[in-house]
Amino acid sequence: MTVITDMDLTGFTEREPGVWTDERGLVLSVHFFDLVPDLPAPLDRPGELRHALARSVAAAGAGLIEAGCGEVGSLPAVRQLVKVRRPDGHGQVFIDSWTVPRARCSTVVKVQAGEGAMTGLREALVLDRVGPDRYFTPHPYGPDVTGGLPHHVADGEEWDAQFPDHPLTQVRAALARITPTVVLHDGFTSLPPFVPVAAPAAAPEAAPEAAPPAEPPAPRRWFRRGRNA
Repeated sequence: MTVITDMDLTGFTEREPGVWTDERGLVLSVHFFDLVPDLPAPLDRPGELRHALARSVAAAGAGLIEAGCGEVGSLPAVRQLVKVRRPDGHGQVFIDSWTVPRARCSTVVKVQAGEGAMTGLREALVLDRVGPDRYFTPHPYGPDVTGGLPHHVADGEEWDAQFPDHPLTQVRAALARITPTVVLHDGFTSLPPFVPVAAPAAAPEAAPEAAPPAEPPAPRRWFRRGRNA
């Protein structure tokens, strides 16, 4: 099941429901989670949200390259660009995604790609240009973001034009192209917005009884084949 009813699939071929690949090895996928989103902060507090996400990703042994808030299909969403170690330890996988949260569910659009046989070339060339003193920097989302994969300047978008075939460049560009074309199911867009779970009030007995949350949508139709699927 997915709440995404349309998006531009130019260059991608469907491999299974909700999963597409292209000739460069990019994997595009869409997901629906019938669970309360576990985002650690509201989307209208992006600094707090980025900081918490960066700490969580680092604790998992990965690295948050970028995060930010925007819109997907007219709804508030949060983007995360993450790097993780390949399971075999050879190189990295880059994952760029949008999460569109609602009160009790969410949908995700994700593009990912891994390094091939040659790894570390982008990092080595950027290190040579900027020097070791400028290469590794504190994480921009907080000095207490430590552990996981290190933050360095070679992951910056300003280097993408010089490394057009790098998987980081490609996933970043693919998601940026696809995002404006995403159309969401009307039942999903009409759901109550996402609100993070708050600490209990000091006097809960004085609080008015909350109305029961709305049920999540149950669209039965898979994503329609896109413009060039």
